[in-house]
Amino acid sequence: MPEIYDNPQSGPGTRAGNAAVAADRGATPTSPKAPAAGPSPEDKVREEKARSLWGDAWRDLRRNPYFIISSFLVVLLVFIALFPGWFTSTDPRDADLTNHFLKKPELGSFFTADWFGYDNQGRSIYARVIYGTRASIQVGVGVTVIVTVVGGLMGMLAGYFGGWLDALLSRITDVFFGIPFLLGALVVLNAFTDRSVPVVIGALAFLGWTQIARVMRGSVITTKQADYVVAAKALGAGTSRILIKHILPNAMAPVIVVATIALGGYISAEATLSYLGMGLAEPTVSWGIDISSASKVVRNNPHALFFPAGMLTLTVFAFIMLGDAVRDALDPKLR
Repeated sequence: MPEIYDNPQSGPGTRAGNAAVAADRGATPTSPKAPAAGPSPEDKVREEKARSLWGDAWRDLRRNPYFIISSFLVVLLVFIALFPGWFTSTDPRDADLTNHFLKKPELGSFFTADWFGYDNQGRSIYARVIYGTRASIQVGVGVTVIVTVVGGLMGMLAGYFGGWLDALLSRITDVFFGIPFLLGALVVLNAFTDRSVPVVIGALAFLGWTQIARVMRGSVITTKQADYVVAAKALGAGTSRILIKHILPNAMAPVIVVATIALGGYISAEATLSYLGMGLAEPTVSWGIDISSASKVVRNNPHALFFPAGMLTLTVFAFIMLGDAVRDALDPKLR
């Protein structure tokens, strides 16, 4: 006589019914096949959150066309500064008065001494533009490194320790911040008769560290209140370890942005001082010196002014555009 099942879900042919029959026969019921293991949506979200700020910034930078263009220009300028002989074989100091503004630019003669024409002393403008890159890059990078180290150290100490040290360093910063940058540089450089590249770097760095110090101080004050810093203190980590391992890496983002943008400003400041006759001096090759010399004859020979001024503008623009791209990548508010 066929069996009658009270529950139709447990009858023959169903999963429960088969399991019951297998149990009566002493067999082990087979469970349904588990799906293949794979990352769940929660795992993907957790992986996204685990990425660091620098990893996210690098991912955004690689997709930013402004970063790609500015990086290409900066790398090209650095190569020109390091290896000017690769781009011209002409000595920028060789003067031939027979070329005294007689030869205009010959754009068909690429990468030759005649390409940009000659200045009022018969020197190749193209060679001077190429070799002038070295002085500008040296000044910009040198000043940026010094002000980042000095200003970053003072800002980190003031922001982390606070109290009387913060008050003292902040007042010192305010005093230097109140000095007009170019006017102060003119006064400092006026005390030197030999205004070489190291002297100009020292004068600009002596007055330019204040902005970095303020930015670093504010960033450290925000960072030292984070949970991981509080946890490190609770675990007994030393002050030096906290500053180097926790504070510095997480407080450097705004400093890097400001330093990158300021680098172009320092190059422009050097050219301005050289134009006024208080910056780099002969025999150093500088765009500012050439602009000052060409400004006296700009009406009849505008090419002598156009090329060094154009190169200066392109360099400053490249560093400012690079700084803007880095700022967009590192600022979480702009995401």
